Amino acid sequence: KTDSVRIRRLLIANRGEIALRVIRTCRRLGIESVLAAIDADLDGLPARLADRVVRLGPAPPSASYLDPAAVVRAAQAVAADAVHPGYGFLSENPALARACHEAGIVFVGPSPESLEAVGDKLRARSHALAAGLPVVPGGEAADLAGARAVAAEVGYPLLVKAVGGGGGRGMKLVRSAGELPHTLDLAIAEAAAAFGDPRVYLERFVASGRHVEVQVLGDGRLAVALGDRDCSVQRRYQKLFEEAPAPLLSDRIHAEMAATALALAEHLGYRGLGTVELLYDREREAFYFLEMNARIQVEHPVTEMVTGLDLVAEQLAVAEGLPLRIRQEDVGLSGHAVECRINAEDWAHGFRPSPGRIERVVLPAGDGIRVDTHVQGGSVVPPYYDSLLAKLIVHGVDRADALARARAALELLQIAGVTTTVPVHQALLADPEFAAGGVDTAFFERFLQTHEPDLVEVS
Repeated sequence: KTDSVRIRRLLIANRGEIALRVIRTCRRLGIESVLAAIDADLDGLPARLADRVVRLGPAPPSASYLDPAAVVRAAQAVAADAVHPGYGFLSENPALARACHEAGIVFVGPSPESLEAVGDKLRARSHALAAGLPVVPGGEAADLAGARAVAAEVGYPLLVKAVGGGGGRGMKLVRSAGELPHTLDLAIAEAAAAFGDPRVYLERFVASGRHVEVQVLGDGRLAVALGDRDCSVQRRYQKLFEEAPAPLLSDRIHAEMAATALALAEHLGYRGLGTVELLYDREREAFYFLEMNARIQVEHPVTEMVTGLDLVAEQLAVAEGLPLRIRQEDVGLSGHAVECRINAEDWAHGFRPSPGRIERVVLPAGDGIRVDTHVQGGSVVPPYYDSLLAKLIVHGVDRADALARARAALELLQIAGVTTTVPVHQALLADPEFAAGGVDTAFFERFLQTHEPDLVEVS
């Protein structure tokens, strides 16, 4: 655990828009920001706006952003008080948290114990059960006999999930008993290859489910819930569009979800930002615990827009060892916020990545509009990293107002030189089923089957 310490110099061990997002809060708080950058990013916008830049390593993530020793060496080289890992990369890796502690550096995130508790899906499930949370019926399967035993209890269809997976990776659908042997073998082999962990478990497949998550913040003793978000618009389990609060849920469900998330955070003695991900079963009007993400989320801005909070600032405060500055009764939600993830991908060709040089960027501005981005004219989109270019976040007095403002903002947004997903969001926001709200996680695949990319006007 970290004693109270003042963070004066922060190493940001990440890239892209989240690095710039953290730099912006550092500047406001008077904290010196040091960007740990790979060679390809030394001339990027985050590097230009950081107070200092230190070379982290070559472009391959394994030799830079995924190397705990490299991150700690960079922090020590600039005498940083703390390391902010952003999201992805090592943000949920207990090895980095532990290496920082051993080097006397503050890790801006949960304790290694919390990271280990929720990083393994089966361990997280056991903690959720211990905290009294509802979980999707299922269990671990070490072999075909074990899988058949779980399937006999759960029924078909079901999901096979890799224990070490995340972000939708390592997940396979089994529709019948005849598909189980082959799918199980495939899932175990893929889990071992992708995550170095062959363990899998089986869960009931919820035919019409919504992905709803609750933002929590803890100081190791107390925790607060900062509202929920709906992230059901997904392609291959990757989120495309998020909004807060989750629409068309009763006040009772909102309150029960918040209480559930708080119960887990308090059970863990959780310190930092975390997101408790839940699956809302539309048919049963019930929800289940899925997993906990022990880091800041890509979609955190929609929560900031409806709460008025700077989540990075609160994250830094609890990392310094300060008690929570927010009481649950002080958390109020105002209006509705939505986020469109703008990626360098070609919708017309199966969302093929579209790396290259950006020629021109025009960003919308105005009341209730926020764009988190690290790109500008001349920026290069590399082929070996996530293709996220920008996040368009829009706040309105209610959901209808937020969607209308988002439509107008998308008309103004231009990122020329690479193909982007702006047309996807324009088509999505024009879809009547989506506009009605409360779509399930299968919605976007249905949407793609009924929309022709070349019929959508590109702004």
